[in-house]
Amino acid sequence: MVITSLDNEKVKKYRKLQKRKYREEYGEFIVEGMHSVLEAFKCGLIIELILEEDEALPLDCPYVYVTKEIISKVSTMDTPSTVMALCKKIDDRDIIGKKILILDEIQDPGNLGTLIRSAKAFNVDTIILSENSVDLYNPKVIRATQGMMFHINIIRRDIDSVITVLQNMNIPVYGTNVNYGIDVRSLTKRDRMKYALVVGNEGNGVRSQVGMMCDRNLYINMNDKVESLNVGVAASILLYELDK
Repeated sequence: MVITSLDNEKVKKYRKLQKRKYREEYGEFIVEGMHSVLEAFKCGLIIELILEEDEALPLDCPYVYVTKEIISKVSTMDTPSTVMALCKKIDDRDIIGKKILILDEIQDPGNLGTLIRSAKAFNVDTIILSENSVDLYNPKVIRATQGMMFHINIIRRDIDSVITVLQNMNIPVYGTNVNYGIDVRSLTKRDRMKYALVVGNEGNGVRSQVGMMCDRNLYINMNDKVESLNVGVAASILLYELDK
């Protein structure tokens, strides 16, 4: 059976999930694209597959077929995928491991996606989002992570409080400040064994009160003609160096 009506209750719900308030109300979100859907399936997050009629995807989970018109209305992509999934949000967890990335007021979905992929690439154990950072389940974030958000521990906390928790766990907290920092390449192997790296808002950087709580600040040595780097690029470089 193929759902053909935009007034179908399932379709109405899928469309609502384009908005953050409904994702929070239902505790669910939509994943688009074959690769991301498969990654969500591996982690047991799929509630049901949403397939365009005549599409086939042999996964052991409930599924519904819908028309191309419905796919285009549910999708947030310019060129919608024929494969989507309704997924449950990941259960809230606690801090895991000794390599932590703290994101303070990150607002751009693409940047958050980049940061998640880089964190996974360079062996971060836990990502901590500030309470007012962009929604993890924003469709643009999900696409930008290419499924990696399902394979790393990501939690949302009050940053000021969590820094104190980390310091009590004897995990040094590194801020990012080009004026008062040390070259990240100068860190010893011991310095890199456990850490919490804080990166800040795209326009304003790390908030001053957060910076004051850090144990030390790091910077990337680069051509002095370049004033700054995009937060996703800068954090990726720092994580690469910390992973050496």
